[in-house]
Amino acid sequence: MTLPHKASLAPASDRPAQVRLPTGELICPANDIFDSDRVSALLSEAFEKDLDTASMRNETVRILRDVQKTGRKAIAEAFAKRPFEARALTRSYTYLTDGLVCTAMKIASEYLHPLATPTRGEKIAVLAVGGYGRGEMAPSSDVDLLFLTPYKITAWAESVIESMLYMLWDLRLKVGHSSRTIKDCLRLGTDDFTIRTAMLEQRYLAGDEDLAKELDRQLKSDLFKGSEQEFIEAKLQERDERHLKQGERYMVEPNVKEGKGGLRDLQSLYWIAKYIYGVQDVAELVPLGLFTPEEFNTFVQAEEFLWAVRSHLHLVTGRATEQLTFDLQVEVADRMGYEDRAGRRAVEVFMQRYFREATRVGELTRIFLTKLEASHMKSPALLERIFRRRPRVKPGYRIVHGRLDVADPDKFLSDKMNLLRLFEEGLRTGMLIHPDAMRLVTANLNLIDDEMRNDKEAQRIFLDLMLKHGNPERALRRMNELGVLSAFLPEFEHIVAMMQFNMYHSYTVDEHTIQCIINLAQIERGELIEELPLASSILEGEVSRRVLYVALLLHDIAKGRPEDHSILGAKIARKVAPRLGLNKSEAETVEWLVRYHLLMSDMAQKRDISDPRTVRDFAKAVKTVKRLDLLTVLTVCDIRGVGPNTWNNWKATLLRALHAETKRALETGMEDLNRANRGAEAKKALRAELEDWSKTDLKAETSRHYDPYWQGLNLATHVEFAEMLRVLEHSGDPGSMEIRLHPDEDRDATRACFAMGDHPGIFARISGALALVGANVVDARSYTTKDGYVTDAFWIQDAEGHPFEADRLPRLTQMIHKTLKGEVVARDALKSRDKIKKREKAFNVPTHITFDNDGSEIYTIIEVDTRDRPGLLYDLTRTLAAANVYIANAVIATYGEQVVDTFYVKDMFGLKYHSESKQRGLEAKLRKAITEGAERAAS
Repeated sequence: MTLPHKASLAPASDRPAQVRLPTGELICPANDIFDSDRVSALLSEAFEKDLDTASMRNETVRILRDVQKTGRKAIAEAFAKRPFEARALTRSYTYLTDGLVCTAMKIASEYLHPLATPTRGEKIAVLAVGGYGRGEMAPSSDVDLLFLTPYKITAWAESVIESMLYMLWDLRLKVGHSSRTIKDCLRLGTDDFTIRTAMLEQRYLAGDEDLAKELDRQLKSDLFKGSEQEFIEAKLQERDERHLKQGERYMVEPNVKEGKGGLRDLQSLYWIAKYIYGVQDVAELVPLGLFTPEEFNTFVQAEEFLWAVRSHLHLVTGRATEQLTFDLQVEVADRMGYEDRAGRRAVEVFMQRYFREATRVGELTRIFLTKLEASHMKSPALLERIFRRRPRVKPGYRIVHGRLDVADPDKFLSDKMNLLRLFEEGLRTGMLIHPDAMRLVTANLNLIDDEMRNDKEAQRIFLDLMLKHGNPERALRRMNELGVLSAFLPEFEHIVAMMQFNMYHSYTVDEHTIQCIINLAQIERGELIEELPLASSILEGEVSRRVLYVALLLHDIAKGRPEDHSILGAKIARKVAPRLGLNKSEAETVEWLVRYHLLMSDMAQKRDISDPRTVRDFAKAVKTVKRLDLLTVLTVCDIRGVGPNTWNNWKATLLRALHAETKRALETGMEDLNRANRGAEAKKALRAELEDWSKTDLKAETSRHYDPYWQGLNLATHVEFAEMLRVLEHSGDPGSMEIRLHPDEDRDATRACFAMGDHPGIFARISGALALVGANVVDARSYTTKDGYVTDAFWIQDAEGHPFEADRLPRLTQMIHKTLKGEVVARDALKSRDKIKKREKAFNVPTHITFDNDGSEIYTIIEVDTRDRPGLLYDLTRTLAAANVYIANAVIATYGEQVVDTFYVKDMFGLKYHSESKQRGLEAKLRKAITEGAERAAS
């Protein structure tokens, strides 16, 4: 039997060329990433031993694994020192991967499966496709390979491919692969645009180069040529579907790769340009007239920044993470060297840059696609051209491909007011503005100077954009993206693309402002009458639209500064409102609205609005029904503009009740608010509802409760408690309890009513029981009766902020019973459930505790503003109970990861907490409970 001769690497002269260096700079020296000579030497040394094929493969993997580890370490260390140089980084990962793939191919084809006399069919070419083919690799990018053969795959080619793939998989590379002939590539590419796009970026790596060149030639002549329009439409449809799935550009946890204004949008531009013009680099679009040199620089800057962010994401997580979640935003900002600035965290500075780059990507996409449209647009069908009504445009404008363009740029720029009139004409005609006109505006923003800002005609045009055409958001958003809004209103520049690092706000500050204005316009158009009856009816009356729109535009203008944004914003509004053409009275109202734009929301959500003092204090602050109406509409738009799921019936009910009570107080006098008046009305309503009860039973029910009970609950809850107390009395068991859970649709919550014999700490025990069943408490009332019972009403929601499903209520009731009877100990059971999610750990919420003895006639109000978590309310109420504090009411307002728990309390003698030492002692106990709970939740 003849033994196979010992395999050895060919001498250097016989070896194929070394791994090709990519064009462009690497992030560190090439030999630190992949040293071809050293790898060849190590393999030669290893193969000098008499090895079988399995051992050769294992030795190759061992050597390449060490090389890969060293190369990745060198790249990561260099990137840590130069954290913005992403292009050099992506080339470096490509170069390292090329080295690994080409070496694996060489070993598989020449040493594991050598062919002495290959036939014409026994050829193979290895090509990189997709992002790898383009030469853009992030740290955890997939390695997409095409194994190309001239005819049907042979047994030899199959063996080579299999051995090669096993080696690459052993190196922990995520390999996507396909084995095809040229004919297969053309056939599959005809039907599937994803495959066609991947092959658009094919790049020869190893094997038969002539075969790869023939594929390239046939792709261009037989597949790409003549199908440009089809390809453009497919890519644009993909883009629209992607944006629909990923959400708005301004979503605060964006997808860097697939999101709006992300890398995929830039790649789509490149694909289309390469498909149509055969460009190899975006720089080639400048001589073609598709980009100006400035726009090309913008493209390079945006691309480099987005690739840097994506690469840091991969390095932080060790995998292909594309979503810039809250916890990762902090880490990436730190890696990229961002630092805290006055009033703002480093992460907020970083994310502002991110959103500004994403906006620029949107502008580039629009410019590029419109240029393409001019040369590749399908002409509309003849009938459509005959019957479609073209809007009439004013002199100085023209219509190009259905968009509004400037007829004569020089003449247009001779009157700087035209920089605003363009947007007015766009709204008047309902047409989109042509990117050439947008380019013209962006290039001449310097014309918008103080003289223009103070010009009455400019002020009129600007106010008309908001007031006259019914859809102000279209003009404002486009003006914001092009920089016109910041040029005309320099105070706005600071909040453009500004992110607020919290879970409450879904948008950047400028986008939130525009969302608020969208809501106001929708209410004005009568689109939200059912959802917002109060705000809709106010706008039907005589309210100043000028004041409302300007106040909404300016309400958050001072965000992101060290000072209170409401106070500073009011100072800014005092200067800006007259400059926008408002008279003295209007400007004063705008200033007041900006100063107190959070007042109504805070009163409604953080205070007990059934307490007469709350309404009295609020009425004193607003002074007139006119201001009350304006503030109500502004508050509704502000809350709805925070995010898609922020508004609910609970908030609507609170605001409507506060508006109604305050209006009544302002119109009929403050004395209408006293408890006795309200109590008499509530008792009368209960008697009418319980008409089948005997007079004796009714008298007993109406006389057993103290005044706050009648004022703090609605009729339905009074009826519920009357029936529950009756059941308890008839049971004859002093230890029995009644629990009833019902959906309260008016408030988007489940009402949980508890009646039992009064004893200390019951409020805390109920809070613990509710926390255990996953209920979020949004409001709670506790009342003792004169005959020794306690009636507690809690309004609860599930984790999604909705009422509990009706079929879950019996099980919830059973679980709560068990906890209150002591069968389950809430404190122990909560330990494993009271955890903060990883993505939420990045938020810093400082704890503030205040004592207020003026906000209520009979209670001290303790307000605890801190980090939210499942067991927090239980910890706080348990602490208060242990300190012999009687809790009458708890009002809970949640803002993402932040919560404000407000307790209306008395001491054990029924008195307020006036003593500073007692207040300090209570505060220390509450802080200790919060700290211990936070440590438990973070563990």
